[in-house]
Amino acid sequence: MTLALGPEWLSPDYLISEYGLPGILLIVFAESGFFAFLPGDSLLFTAGLLVAEGNYIEQPLWLVCTLIVAAAITGDQVGYAIGRFFGPKLFNRPNSKVFKQENLDKAHEFVEKYGPKAIVLARFVPIVRTFAPIVAGAGRMKYRTFIAYNVVGGVLWGAGITVAGYFLGQIGFIKENIEAILILIVLLSVVPIIIEFVRGRSKAKKEAALAAATAPADPAAQAPRGRHARR
Repeated sequence: MTLALGPEWLSPDYLISEYGLPGILLIVFAESGFFAFLPGDSLLFTAGLLVAEGNYIEQPLWLVCTLIVAAAITGDQVGYAIGRFFGPKLFNRPNSKVFKQENLDKAHEFVEKYGPKAIVLARFVPIVRTFAPIVAGAGRMKYRTFIAYNVVGGVLWGAGITVAGYFLGQIGFIKENIEAILILIVLLSVVPIIIEFVRGRSKAKKEAALAAATAPADPAAQAPRGRHARR
């Protein structure tokens, strides 16, 4: 077990040491349109760090970033195709191990709220980044619009976090406290989910209170009583 990411087989250092760059690319591809619970952000940061150190990843930074961005964009393309092909069936079928309705609903609300730019923003929100392209495909978002935002998001997320890990990883303090840094990355990545959860609960309470305040009174309670009521 690792402190930052639970099971050892999901820790970035283990994945990279065992599978190297091909493993990174496979996980980035899968998380972009298939499986939500993979260490995307921390994996990319660690990849950049190890490139700077020259451990496990021998390829230069520019090539690593290029391949990661390509894997991220391709994963989203596949997710879009899945949503486009299956469409509403994904939202009407019972929960499965891969496509749970709760996750699809969250991604749908996210896309509805932010529009096409949600494809970019979703890259930085775990779980949502997996299902956003599927929702975009199911919602028949224009392909040209999707691919444009998909490329921008893939570059900002894939290359951005990897480059950040490369340069920040050369700082002594960060190298000596990498476990704490990974924990911080994980916490920061779930902050948007926590915020949306709190907002959702607050909105639901307000709507319930408003519905209770505006609901018509019980007709039986307003019925006249006494002898006039019997006439």
